[in-house]
Amino acid sequence: MTIEDLKNRNLIILECISGSRAYGLETPSSDTDIKGVFVLPKSDFYSLNYIPQISNETNDIVYYELGRYMELLSVNNPNILELLATPKHAVLYKHPILDLLKSETVLSKLCEKSFGKFALSQIKKAKGLKKKIVNPVSKVRKSVLEFCYVNNDNGSLQLSKYLELNGWKQENCGLAKISHMTDLYGLYYSSEHGYKGVMKNKNSHTVSLSSIPKGEIQKRILYFNVNGYSRYCKDYKEYWDWVENRNEARYENTQSHGKKYDSKNMMHTFRLLEMAIEIAEQGVVNVKRDDREFLLNVKSGSFEFDYLLALAEKKKIKMEEVFMSSDLPDQPDVESIQKIAYQIRESLYEDVNPSNPFVELVN
Repeated sequence: MTIEDLKNRNLIILECISGSRAYGLETPSSDTDIKGVFVLPKSDFYSLNYIPQISNETNDIVYYELGRYMELLSVNNPNILELLATPKHAVLYKHPILDLLKSETVLSKLCEKSFGKFALSQIKKAKGLKKKIVNPVSKVRKSVLEFCYVNNDNGSLQLSKYLELNGWKQENCGLAKISHMTDLYGLYYSSEHGYKGVMKNKNSHTVSLSSIPKGEIQKRILYFNVNGYSRYCKDYKEYWDWVENRNEARYENTQSHGKKYDSKNMMHTFRLLEMAIEIAEQGVVNVKRDDREFLLNVKSGSFEFDYLLALAEKKKIKMEEVFMSSDLPDQPDVESIQKIAYQIRESLYEDVNPSNPFVELVN
């Protein structure tokens, strides 16, 4: 089933503009994100065709099946609570049956963890981007040779430098394990014995071992920094996957303000923390933000990263304090949520009129 199917079959019971345009944080370049709720026809719901969620390729349009929507509400998922509390200006369509569902039935002290965890994940993303920008990884991939070292005088020397000093080729090197010494090898050199080299080819991920003739003189002890090479491979993959898949508009925004962190992630950190504080103090989810000016200043990179980290920590402490004294229940009223989910589905299914999209009559 596709988004087009949902629309053509009139299965959508809630459709809202979400993201920056719902928050009141849109700028001329902002996309229009859509979130909503649909109900599967009775025949699909009761068979093996249950579909919890349908989205487009970029995930900026997402529809949740009623069951999944109610399940996420019961754990106070921030995105789903925002959908429930979407301001009127951003609601494109809402089936009257959804009036059965009220925020006070759902909100609880679980929001401290759900919003707080989400906010801290945004800081982690911002830090991750900062690391990538400050420490770019060269497109030319390093080989195993660059993580190999040999003993030299009273210290060590990178293998490639040692080979260069001696006018040797890595292809003529032979390695043999040294008993009881992890990642240490005897290094031999000969252009006649047909050694396998330190590595088979430039794409090798480990060193090669060779058969060493008896009596052959060991030139050096070689150390292969396996952990260092593994970390490099991981960093290389993460960096270039990020380059390939990054949002260029956000990256260019980061480059333009010169603070070297993802300011949009940091904006969401403060939005989420402030929303959590409001939930604890007021018992409501304020989707449209009154702190627009501050949040857009964060997004534009008006503040230093360390300042924002310190401010976020203060907000986090305040969030913990207000939830501790909040009148909200510890958990959502899951029993009531289940009853409402049943009422909504039963109401939509009970009309056996052939024009009802939620009931497909089986002959």
